[in-house]
Amino acid sequence: MDVSLVSPPHPAWVRPAREAIRALLAAADRPDLTDTVVLLTSEAVTNAINAYAARGCTTSVTLHAGWPDPARLRVLVHDEAPGLPVARRTAENDEGGRGMRLISYGADAWGVCAHGPGSGKATWFELGPRAAMP
Repeated sequence: MDVSLVSPPHPAWVRPAREAIRALLAAADRPDLTDTVVLLTSEAVTNAINAYAARGCTTSVTLHAGWPDPARLRVLVHDEAPGLPVARRTAENDEGGRGMRLISYGADAWGVCAHGPGSGKATWFELGPRAAMP
């Protein structure tokens, strides 16, 4: 089972993205992954939306999540905002900037790829054994 959502780059989309991931994990009977995957999805989607807001982009953000094999979940968030996200260091009082660092710590594998159909890039992460770059 896979899930895909396409939405305008608006913060209101973060909640439906989290709910879609919760439903996917419930259908797969994987409650052990729910808290981590929901958090990481929220961070990846928020990053994409914030990149759009900073650059005035209006094209859609796409979320895709699925099981490359029964034990491994891959989540991919595609956007067309220029630039690539990075896991950066933040100060204790910074209000943002921790999304990619959370993904890097919480996922078994993660990355950003700019290849594939269309323009833009995709931030992806995986949880489960044998996690590897797609």
